[in-house]
Amino acid sequence: IRTFEDHGGAVNAVAVFPDRRRMITGSDDRTLRLWGLETGVVLKKMEGHSREVSALAVSRDGQMIASSDRGGELIAWHGETGESLIQPIKAHSEGINTVDFSLDGTVVVTGSGDGMAKFWCTKPWQMQGEPIDCGYVYCVRYSPSGELLAIATSRNIQIYNPGTRERVACFKGHTKRNWSLAWTPDGTRLLSGGDMDDATIREWDSSTWQQAGHPWKGHNDAIGAIAIDPTDTLVASASSDMQVRLWRLSDRQNIGIFKHSFSVYSVRFSVDGGHILSGGYNNKISEWAVP
Repeated sequence: IRTFEDHGGAVNAVAVFPDRRRMITGSDDRTLRLWGLETGVVLKKMEGHSREVSALAVSRDGQMIASSDRGGELIAWHGETGESLIQPIKAHSEGINTVDFSLDGTVVVTGSGDGMAKFWCTKPWQMQGEPIDCGYVYCVRYSPSGELLAIATSRNIQIYNPGTRERVACFKGHTKRNWSLAWTPDGTRLLSGGDMDDATIREWDSSTWQQAGHPWKGHNDAIGAIAIDPTDTLVASASSDMQVRLWRLSDRQNIGIFKHSFSVYSVRFSVDGGHILSGGYNNKISEWAVP
């Protein structure tokens, strides 16, 4: 439909606000940008990171943004104004690959190449408890109920009780590295994306942690992001093979391909599920109509 162009580097992360009016993006140009979805205009250029922005998340109520960078720093921002709430926190000794908010917005979890997942109280932005030593972390995602935390690592997929830090499940996942995760809205399934050696999506039953059905095949390079639409019927996956693929969750069928001319690192559905927003190596966000 259109593109959002203003970043000076690859777009590594994108999120949509619950108000349906705005989008936030993070880039290799070390900035975040707050966009108006109707106008396509940049509402705020957010500066503060000293390295490439690697990941971001928006709290469920839209009042707070957390972003991370390749230098291991974490910054919190006001969800409405885009103003920074804190000075950058040196959260990890290596780059942070992933961030996510707890259901109530009181905790942010970060995962890094230093092998740790850490929990941060959003007031007063201090580390909560001991970190989880889980190996090289590519992705962390709270379940929709907030009762579980899934961690995708270079070796396996680990499931924790985030309150007690008790590990409740651990399974191999993909052949080598597990790159991306997404929970279905009802929490009964966890989807995972693999690297270039196993460029499939796999579906896991959260009651048994056994794989459900066969791997979803179609991509031929690493799957860096997975998104599920609000109706729990469609899945979008972004890959370094320069494609976003659209899947039907009920039968795991690929029903659409959005071809890019660049590697795609991030993907999200709009709040109403009618559009897909994807970004990557060409410094842009592309907006697509869901057929």
